[in-house]
Amino acid sequence: MKVLVTGSSGLVGTALGSALARAGHTVCRLVRPERAAGEGPKEGFAVAWNPATGELGGAGVGADAVVNLAGASIAGGRWTAGRKALLRSSRIDTTRALVGALAKMNARPSVLVSASAIGIYGNRSDETLTEESNAGIDFLAGLAQEWEAEARKAEALGIRVVLARFGIILAREGGALPKMMLPFKFGAGGKLSSGLQWMSWVSLEDVVGILRLAIENASLRGAVNVVAPQPLQNAEFTYLLAKAMHRPALFPAPAFALRLALGEMADALLLSSQRVAPQALEKLGYLFLHADLNSALTALLAKS
Repeated sequence: MKVLVTGSSGLVGTALGSALARAGHTVCRLVRPERAAGEGPKEGFAVAWNPATGELGGAGVGADAVVNLAGASIAGGRWTAGRKALLRSSRIDTTRALVGALAKMNARPSVLVSASAIGIYGNRSDETLTEESNAGIDFLAGLAQEWEAEARKAEALGIRVVLARFGIILAREGGALPKMMLPFKFGAGGKLSSGLQWMSWVSLEDVVGILRLAIENASLRGAVNVVAPQPLQNAEFTYLLAKAMHRPALFPAPAFALRLALGEMADALLLSSQRVAPQALEKLGYLFLHADLNSALTALLAKS
């Protein structure tokens, strides 16, 4: 199988590319033209493409599947007006250009798996959220809705579309976990504010497994919550992380301090509550490698 991947140099893209290559698939990493020539040895090969125009190199022709993981990091900087514009353009404009490129193909891929996020649900307290739940009304919810809308346009081209709504991805290589672990390493970790907010997480290994399922299983389409089946409130999550690291969890971070340091981003990423269930995956019988946090942390912290 030939698979085109945008965002291939990110945490998820790197892990997915390696897994697909090990399984014998051909991985085509879509990169900007100025970067394609300088790409070092990785799984598959680089294909030049211009997200601004949708122009795609000839090596991308004949793909069986496309995985769209492009997007600037949500936690990569304070949400100024400029940063918000970058978050939007790197997701919405890039996805629009990608679907436009697919439309120009004579032989189109059978499936587009496009990244999204559980931020689409907004702050929902203790409500259990499934793929059928209504969207929220904050910045992240609006961003995710527009992002998904652009990906769904590929359905009109006869392409099956899967919208992978990622929860908090746990990995030693990057993402949220190393940042969570840092204060605990210095004995200064603790819950965030009240600790009552729900955290819906998933291991990187399961993310890769779910993306592969989305590529290969023709019955999977539409929104898919990419989260483990056992979300936890922040206080419990914090306790288990501290225990796994053999560190105390004595210093809660008050909401006002988080807002002072991070602004709007604190409410959306740290104080927001999202109790999300992987309903679509459970209906398909997907078996999680790490269904509970203890299992995930034991595996992750065993790595060097």
